[in-house]
Amino acid sequence: MRFSLYGLVLLAGTASSFTTTTPLFGRKLSSLNSASPKAPVFDEVCDTVGVTLTRFMSEVAILNPELSELTTLFGAIDTACKAITNLVKRSQLPQSETLGYEGVVNIQGEDQKKLDVITNDVLKRALRFTGKFGVLASEEEDAPVDLDLADQSETLFSDGEKYVAVFDPLDGSSNVDAGCPTGTIIGIYEHDDSCEIDGDCIGDECLEQEARCLANTLQPGTRLVAAAYCLYSSSTFFTITLGTGVYMFTLDDQIGEFILSKPNIKIPEESSIISFNEANIDNWDAPMKETVYKWRNGTGKSGKKFSSRYIGAMVGDVHRTLLYGGVFGYPGDKKNVNGKLRLLYEGAPMSFIMEQAGGLSTTGTERVMEIVPEIVHQRVPMIMGSKNDVQEVIDAYAAAK
Repeated sequence: MRFSLYGLVLLAGTASSFTTTTPLFGRKLSSLNSASPKAPVFDEVCDTVGVTLTRFMSEVAILNPELSELTTLFGAIDTACKAITNLVKRSQLPQSETLGYEGVVNIQGEDQKKLDVITNDVLKRALRFTGKFGVLASEEEDAPVDLDLADQSETLFSDGEKYVAVFDPLDGSSNVDAGCPTGTIIGIYEHDDSCEIDGDCIGDECLEQEARCLANTLQPGTRLVAAAYCLYSSSTFFTITLGTGVYMFTLDDQIGEFILSKPNIKIPEESSIISFNEANIDNWDAPMKETVYKWRNGTGKSGKKFSSRYIGAMVGDVHRTLLYGGVFGYPGDKKNVNGKLRLLYEGAPMSFIMEQAGGLSTTGTERVMEIVPEIVHQRVPMIMGSKNDVQEVIDAYAAAK
């Protein structure tokens, strides 16, 4: 295997340190040392294989031992995303039993697709066997669950594990039957050591302890340790941030590995693309509606006429927005005052990625990353994308006040 000798700086800033303007790795890691984590430099890169996600995470862990457990964690997520890729690809085959509805309605009143349930189980099992998680929250679960339980239908909590996972196992699953892009969204928080359930507790005692553990999942996006998404489309993409830039990997089917394809992604500061369900425009808040009308007519701050690109699946729309710039959103309207997107396992992780790429994410009046969830399945209006364009929305809401 031939190596070419060239430097590939994978993480933002200099070769010896990260730079960031946001809290780096959450409450606990920030206290481990005052210096910023070190960035790996790959002076030797295999021409045939390139830099795999496994090597990327290993180098980060070598330089930053406090992050070593993330290597195991993302190894499991890597495998789960590969398994889900195959499930989605094969779902169209006549012998596949993954299409259609499960016949069950989830906590949000939505009919569950068979693939929703299957992919949720794939991720739960993958995360469970890392031994690094205490609690997870998913779009397909009524409430947070303990990964150590044999009977996953129960809602309990374990103690002593390091991380909390929140995820949407198959975003855009309503598009699967049509072969449109779908994705997985994952956010990782630190597990609070105060979460302990006494096996001998009785009645209200148990409820109080469980409520304290539930708070592990109800953390604002500013406390995320890491966030990632997998996009299942023409290629399978794995995009990750650890709080210091955004890195995109593409699955090489021939070797079965995610290969670094776009290091340190930066979204253009302004663009001329909007990605909304514009059929709802007449029901939006006045500031949002007026801003989009101006963009359509070319009378906004940039003076550009905006064009529409809308897939209808958050991962696909955000992925394109990251690469080409523009604005993606699902604002609140008269029918859905808080929009349709869930804060905990859709809004916060994707906002973390967007901000780390140099973009903004807002409800119009609040930074999405700073909202503390009150319930697991809380919805919030959401607009994210190129900094200057999203700022125009923020200014419009401020002026309306």
